Amino acid sequence: MTSPLKLDLFTDKPISLSVKDYLIRRLAVKMMLSEKTIDTVVSHQFQSANEALFQNKSVEISGFGKFFFNEKKAHKTLEKFESQKELFWKWMHDDTLPEAKRRSASLKYQMAVDGIRDLKPRIHDNRSDLRGMEEQPSASQRIEGHDS
Repeated sequence: MTSPLKLDLFTDKPISLSVKDYLIRRLAVKMMLSEKTIDTVVSHQFQSANEALFQNKSVEISGFGKFFFNEKKAHKTLEKFESQKELFWKWMHDDTLPEAKRRSASLKYQMAVDGIRDLKPRIHDNRSDLRGMEEQPSASQRIEGHDS
C-alpha cells in the first residue's frame, strides 16, 4: 500500500507556489473539484485542528502524528517576548536612532505584543491535560440495544 503523499510529489512543485497551494491544485485536478472547494476543506480541517490543540493541548492527525502544546517552551517564549517588548519600546522612542531603525523596532514591538497576547491565555488556562482521556458515558445514559 502506498502513501497518498509521496516524497516525489513535490519534485514538480513550482517555487512560486506554497506547499498548501500546490497540494490544493493537485487535489483539485485529481478529484475534479474546484480549487476553491478543496481550499475551503483544507483550511477548515487545519482550523479545526488548531482549535482542538488550543482546547486540549494536544491533537492527533492520522498519518502525521500527535502534536502537543509544550508548556515549558511556551513559558520561555513568553519571557523572551516580554523582554523584547521592553527593548523595542525603548528603541521606538529613542530619538538618537535613525527613523528606519525606529520603524523596524515598532514592527518588532508589535510582533512581541501579539505573541504575548496569543500565548498568555494558553499558558494561564487551568484546563487539565486530557491526553489519553476519552469521554465516558454516564451511568444514567441508556445503552443502545438494551431495555431499561
